[in-house]
Amino acid sequence: MHFSIPDTEEFSDENGSTYMGYNIHINGVFHCTVRYRQLHNLHEQLKKEYGANNLPVFPPKRLLPLSSSQLEERRGMLEKYIQSVGQDPQLVTTDLFNGFLLSAQQETSCEKCQEVPLDVFLMNGYKVSLNVMTTERSDQVLEKACDKLSLPSEYVYYFSLFLIKREEDGDITILRKLQDFESPYISQKSIQGVHRVVLRKSYWDPGYDLELMSNQVALNMLYIQTVADVEKGWVLSSKEMKQHLASLQARGVKKEYLDVARTLKYYGFLQFRPCVCDYPHPGSRVLVSIGNRELNLRVKLAEGQDMREGCFKVTRMRCWRITTLHNNAETSTGESSSSVSPGQAQLELSFEYLMSKDKLQWITIASEQAILMSVCLQAMVDELLLKKTGMKRKQPGDRVRKGSWSYMKRDGSSQLISVSQSSSTDGICSKVNSTNGEVKSPSKTESSTSSMRRLSEKLSGVSLKSSSKQIPHPFVENDAFEGIGDEDL
Repeated sequence: MHFSIPDTEEFSDENGSTYMGYNIHINGVFHCTVRYRQLHNLHEQLKKEYGANNLPVFPPKRLLPLSSSQLEERRGMLEKYIQSVGQDPQLVTTDLFNGFLLSAQQETSCEKCQEVPLDVFLMNGYKVSLNVMTTERSDQVLEKACDKLSLPSEYVYYFSLFLIKREEDGDITILRKLQDFESPYISQKSIQGVHRVVLRKSYWDPGYDLELMSNQVALNMLYIQTVADVEKGWVLSSKEMKQHLASLQARGVKKEYLDVARTLKYYGFLQFRPCVCDYPHPGSRVLVSIGNRELNLRVKLAEGQDMREGCFKVTRMRCWRITTLHNNAETSTGESSSSVSPGQAQLELSFEYLMSKDKLQWITIASEQAILMSVCLQAMVDELLLKKTGMKRKQPGDRVRKGSWSYMKRDGSSQLISVSQSSSTDGICSKVNSTNGEVKSPSKTESSTSSMRRLSEKLSGVSLKSSSKQIPHPFVENDAFEGIGDEDL
């Protein structure tokens, strides 16, 4: 996860006193605004459960009002803290941390805990109408949607919920995957424009298809997504192949359709909006696709020429990083971004790639979807390590423990928050008000394998740079990186 606190906001309480709110962004999207003391309260509960030695240093309290420079220093220290917690696989997956983020999102949006309608769509426009609590997490809503589709529980977490929007040109843009620390209802409501919550498969290895195709419901869901991807041009096929697929579709032979589609170029890939890259040369206009353990670039070198392709295997990426450029700065591709309006920032994904045995090269992609690209790369690496270690995919029944903790609101009051572990219940809602009641934190989970832990620890937040000053960038190291020889390239 990419955590950042890029800015602050001054608020006034009911007594007229002012306080500073820190705007937390996750994966490049604004999530919530919290006060210093709210994060301090979270830190104290984490410290009680996991011990101070297992937590990053928290910015100290100050007795006197902070100057502007001290406020900026605190913002930077809080950002570093939340990034460090977000890099720890034992902490970032706990109900305590996710519950804090979910409760903070609820408080920031001023949403009450109540039942509301929410529509989840398949890629063909089929609507699954649900009644959910405003505070239900993404995984709970996912389970409800899959249950309504009669998908067996063992296949639920091969799929995820995504936010998508339709562009003016009619194309579909996948904005992001919805995470377990957010409410799909609140997240969809908080962004401008018409967006949909869509159910799509969330794995990258096409070998998993064979397991899902043994079930009729899962087969139908894969078929619906594949037809949509073929129609959008995300899966490449010749004119004759398109006619063959259309014939199979007309006959309703879904398995045969999938068997053919799975042999085509870019099957199972996620395609991004056109963007700019410094490969093969600065300022190249490219089309990025990610899937099947690789990042693929398609570039037209000159008018009248065919598209050229560059394939970058995820196992040959030593590391990658996300940076943000202000619109008054030149991008690393050597071109200023004409698509970025004043006041906006432009995102870049850079990865270090093993071109040959002794040659590593940085490649930079400037795109508004850079963070989604990074999340996709991370998901592919996670999946590789999942298979390598023999660990099983998450199941709905895995959430067996129940925990409770206090969430401190901005006004200083605390409420005892209870996490319901069943998708049939109301999720996270306030139970009782408490200012000093003892809180039960969730029990510690067993540590994952060392390789899984090291991988998760590499995640870091979005860094900033400007035209006048270069700032060191945190980066994601890839534990699936393989040293290879020239004969393998």
